[in-house]
Amino acid sequence: MTIEKTVTMARSDVKPAIILSAKDYDRLSTLARAAQNRLPDLASELAAEVGRAHVLGRDEIANQFVGMNDDVEFRDDTTGRARQVTLVYPDEADISQGKISVMTPVGTALIGLRTGHSITWETPLGETRQLTVISVRKLHRH
Repeated sequence: MTIEKTVTMARSDVKPAIILSAKDYDRLSTLARAAQNRLPDLASELAAEVGRAHVLGRDEIANQFVGMNDDVEFRDDTTGRARQVTLVYPDEADISQGKISVMTPVGTALIGLRTGHSITWETPLGETRQLTVISVRKLHRH
């Protein structure tokens, strides 16, 4: 499973900047290491995303970057369907409440992404999908 982040407007292969708070960076790094044996593909993808993130202090984090416990509205560019979710840690995930784990393909791809940027990845069935972040709303200060 491969996750790529691209800027929609430029249609570039260059991955856009990922911004994380220091708290999210520390917790996600720990989570990726802990999941290495159980979910090696997702753990590797999460570790790669976290590893290339720019880490900022709590007061420096802009509202347009996806962080943990944020409400994220995104569009499936294949179907045009918009969806709103809250990005959470695995133990808080509950799809019936719209809470998706950062340890899912979509969750891993969304973390640190900026409003207006897109994510592209290949599903386990070999299908290429692209989602675009429409908005980010901070539910809890990091």
